[in-house]
Amino acid sequence: MRVLAKPLLGAALAFAMAGGAAADVPESERPIRIPLHNWTGAQISGALGGQILERMGYNVEYVALAALAAAAAVADGEVTYTPEIWDNNMGDRWPKLLEAGQAVDMGDVGIDGREGWLYPRHMEEMCPGLPDWDAFLGCAETFSTAETFPSGRFLDYPSEWQSRAGDLIRKEGLPFDVVPAGSEGSLVAELNSAVERQAPLVMMFWAPHWVLFQHEYGWVDIPDDLVTEYSLQKPRIFKIGWPGIDDEWPVAARFLRNFRIDNKTQELLMGQIDNEGRDLLEVTDEWLDDNPDVWQPMVDAAMAGS
Repeated sequence: MRVLAKPLLGAALAFAMAGGAAADVPESERPIRIPLHNWTGAQISGALGGQILERMGYNVEYVALAALAAAAAVADGEVTYTPEIWDNNMGDRWPKLLEAGQAVDMGDVGIDGREGWLYPRHMEEMCPGLPDWDAFLGCAETFSTAETFPSGRFLDYPSEWQSRAGDLIRKEGLPFDVVPAGSEGSLVAELNSAVERQAPLVMMFWAPHWVLFQHEYGWVDIPDDLVTEYSLQKPRIFKIGWPGIDDEWPVAARFLRNFRIDNKTQELLMGQIDNEGRDLLEVTDEWLDDNPDVWQPMVDAAMAGS
């Protein structure tokens, strides 16, 4: 997937006109390869960063690659950096690569995230006592379906995202059957359907997400010891790069470290892509056209060497 750079005022020229010494970019014609992971928020982060780099004159390529699979690709230089990793769901490979210097921490993405066991608000009438943990466990049958009765049904992340919630349920012997969703879209569809039908649902989910603006919901109060043991704590959301990025593309590397996106922006763009069916790259390109005051200072700082 490629998107052509737009004929805007170049970052180097803009900085030079402001009285600074412009950096010579691109430093290499080799493509900066950015993976678009299999959830919309990370795709937005990757596309925005990549399109800004293209406006700076860099050759950018996008590849479809899951976050865990990207670990080996970043270490080998097959992809240049990964735009969004949640540290409570990064598996074993990323920490080992970071510790060994085969990948580099490129700073926080900027979004304030959380994960947990989400239920639509109407479940508090069906299971009095929610979000209390003991009340939740005592209402397992309330969350059941014909296929799972008498166990409750727990809708988990897609299997390729890892099953931390499922591990907790299975290892702790909780009275729930774990059903993996097929995709992010499946999770959203089930939430929408449950709200519309006032049907039982508890699911693994995260914020920020556009669908949460459409419904009232709650989070199950999971005990702190289980939150820690099964990595359900509040995550740090950050970027990871190939170790050679600073030598081959020093200005691009500085920009990617500077790049931030906030919850409001990500949720706005998620809604346009997932809810309105618009194209990812069209939506992010349009946002960049409308908001140069947000991202141009990040570019200027990178060009200036900071």
